[in-house]
Amino acid sequence: MSGAALAGGYAADVLFGDPRRWHPVAGFGNVAVAVERATYGPTRARGVLHAAGLVVAAAAAGEVLARAAARAGAGRGSALAAILWAALGGRSLTGAARRLATCVELGDLDGARAVLPSLCGRDPAGLDEPGLCRAAVESVAENTSDAVVGALVWGAIAGPAGVAAYRAANTLDAMVGHRSERYAAFGWAAARLDDAMNWPAARLTAALTALCAPVVGGSMRTTARIAVADGGKHPSPNAGRAEAAFAGALGVRLGGPLTYGGVAELRPVLGHGRAPGSLDIHRATRLSWAVGAGAACLCAAVRAGRTLPAPRPWAGGRRSAR
Repeated sequence: MSGAALAGGYAADVLFGDPRRWHPVAGFGNVAVAVERATYGPTRARGVLHAAGLVVAAAAAGEVLARAAARAGAGRGSALAAILWAALGGRSLTGAARRLATCVELGDLDGARAVLPSLCGRDPAGLDEPGLCRAAVESVAENTSDAVVGALVWGAIAGPAGVAAYRAANTLDAMVGHRSERYAAFGWAAARLDDAMNWPAARLTAALTALCAPVVGGSMRTTARIAVADGGKHPSPNAGRAEAAFAGALGVRLGGPLTYGGVAELRPVLGHGRAPGSLDIHRATRLSWAVGAGAACLCAAVRAGRTLPAPRPWAGGRRSAR
């Protein structure tokens, strides 16, 4: 039933979105803040202790929940579906992107800037319409990998504990993995762990984006070529794979100047098309849904194959000599 449970967790996110109250990820974030007060120090060693302890605890909690569900007669699959539902963020991602696109289309750039922090951490105050649209498309691409495909991949690999550990690592990276003065050393472990756990998801996202490119009028061959040629240019070992693939599928150009926490950066250009507009945000959300559905089907099939009962030995053959 694990394959069906994985598919069910994905369907719950599609239909209902994030849990509206008592969200486990928010609860984990509160715990992480409390633990940081005890573990913080401006060293990598303290950061390793912080990240490892919290991720292992999250995995253990996922396994405990799965065993409790099995003892209660609900089966481990019910725990996998519930944890995956809480870990996924596809509906929230595309909903926020569409709200931003609508604000841009109505000429409400202040409204669009107010929506942007729910998609990414870059500074919205100085962004004009092209900058807002580019930020939204890049965020949809990156978070399709982080918030959708990654959780599905780890559900297929390691079940409830894998999903819980992945979401914990992803959340810690968002909390302490950025390059501020406080977290330059302490957040190193969280950032590297998130990179490692996202590595397979980013490559799968790029491959599925190429396969799904016709959904938004793109070319599979062009998307694959740009993903391979430009994906490694990004400073992140993973985000660039998804962003380059989306740029190729949508026929747009991503990358360029941006600002995080008041610090300006110049990101490499990904793709060779025009600058994205509000229509491309809507196209990006459709592509995100297609990629997520493809990943859910693939990962459910993999999970089902991993949990099939072993075949019984063949009872036929030569009779015993006795």
